[in-house]
Amino acid sequence: MVTLLLKKSYRHKDLKEIKFNDLWNAYGVFTTMRVVGRSAKILFYKSHIDNLINSLKIYKIYKKNLKKNITNLIRANLKKNKNYDHLFRVASNNKIISISLRKRPIPKSNFKLKLVNYKRVDAKYKNLKYKKILKILTKLDITKFDIALYKNKKMLESGTSNILFVKNKKIYSPKRDIYKGVTFKFFCKKVQINSKNIFLKNLANYDEIILIGSGKGVVSVSEIENTSWKRKSFKIYDRLFKIYNNRIFYS
Repeated sequence: MVTLLLKKSYRHKDLKEIKFNDLWNAYGVFTTMRVVGRSAKILFYKSHIDNLINSLKIYKIYKKNLKKNITNLIRANLKKNKNYDHLFRVASNNKIISISLRKRPIPKSNFKLKLVNYKRVDAKYKNLKYKKILKILTKLDITKFDIALYKNKKMLESGTSNILFVKNKKIYSPKRDIYKGVTFKFFCKKVQINSKNIFLKNLANYDEIILIGSGKGVVSVSEIENTSWKRKSFKIYDRLFKIYNNRIFYS
């Protein structure tokens, strides 16, 4: 079970604080951002907020001055001189903004995936329809496991991240029915990521499977349970991990 170190909800109309509602499974969207360092730097902050605003507009629940209000709420709730490596979640529906903070779980070196036959609702957006995924994840040690979603025998994304597949040093991502997250878009500017249908039956052809996302950062998967796939290399993982760490510590 995730321990929330901060959890607050506010009304859109006047920003008055109300009883906390995490908004899971509501009609709305969310974003989860990584906070690092004593200066409370939020990685890819502009991209996260722009994605959130754009999604709210598409869902027709955007509120005027929301970007400014979110920025003010973050400033008011993040402490100065605290050494952060945390995840800050912002969720919004038509009436409420909810924020929460939790310690970032650090993935183990033998990180594994469990296959789950499921496609997220309206998968190209980071909407709040996560009831099934959360139910499964709460039963797992999230420092050791994530779930790998698939549908119609094709791989999609994990419960928390994008999944990259590596074959002969080339990087591939599932072609459709996935949310292309902020970290994914960051790497698209740094390396070539090819879109392709990734079939379950062909998993053995891939040398590496890598998770990328705000919470995970960059994680090398060691195996997928109940399949024959096991990690064969760290080459691309090492490259992506270096790029990501440079972004955290030197920018």
